[in-house]
Amino acid sequence: MTERKLHLDALAVTLLLACCALWGLGQVAIKAAMSEISPFWQSGLRSGLAALLVWAWSAWRGIPLWQRDGSLASGLLVGALFAAEFGCIFYGMQFTSASRMVVFIYLAPFVVALGMPFIAHSERLKPRQLLGLSLAFGAVAFAFAEGFGAHADAQPLQWLGDALGLLAALLWGGTTLTIRATRLSQASAEKTLFYQLAVSAVLLCAGALLQGEPLPLHWSPRLIGLFGFQAVIVSFVSYLAWFWLVRHYPATRLASFTLSTPLFGLLAGALLLGEPITPRLLAALGGLAVGIALVNK
Repeated sequence: MTERKLHLDALAVTLLLACCALWGLGQVAIKAAMSEISPFWQSGLRSGLAALLVWAWSAWRGIPLWQRDGSLASGLLVGALFAAEFGCIFYGMQFTSASRMVVFIYLAPFVVALGMPFIAHSERLKPRQLLGLSLAFGAVAFAFAEGFGAHADAQPLQWLGDALGLLAALLWGGTTLTIRATRLSQASAEKTLFYQLAVSAVLLCAGALLQGEPLPLHWSPRLIGLFGFQAVIVSFVSYLAWFWLVRHYPATRLASFTLSTPLFGLLAGALLLGEPITPRLLAALGGLAVGIALVNK
């Protein structure tokens, strides 16, 4: 049986902060690379390379990926959810900024917190925690409304990109709940991640072919760097750490803590891409931060 801890210790907090920083930078890398590679090819090839790295890592450490353990059906499901999530993120990034996308994606903890009590009674939420999650949800809704205002004139389809970010959040939350509710909760972090990366690589590359997206034949050093960061550091290293955390710590507390990621995303988007940070977006970020405090107090 997998050892579970009731609270986040120093190791969990350190790994979470590192993951959140990498995920915030990852959104910026996606946006920056879009000038040289189309959305579905970027996402599909990223998953494919990361899947090969997970396979090599598992072979080196002697971790079985192919043994029968009853997890195939749930593995295919989370792989499809993972593919849909990142399809929404990569496609939506064409219409909205990386700073906004990273805020909307982190509605996922709200989905996890609402669903986890039906899976694990020990993660039932108290009224204070529900208040915190409601505040976080309201903050995201407040930021989303900006896509329909005067600020959206320069980006008329910003609302579409924001909506796809919200859909990606629902899919991410659903993926976390599926992992905890099925045989994958007892599978290794490597096997759980391999399912998602391998299945999503096939589905997203197929989506690129159906969309008629051109596969870039010339890869500049800039594109290699951005793509390598996404595939190796974000999709391989940070996701492996995340699924290890999901197996050993309360999913609700983990998911709510990741709401700190938008801070890293906002800063990275402003510093590296020159994206505007509006007062409404800052207010939404403040609401998310208070929500984190209420859920984890």
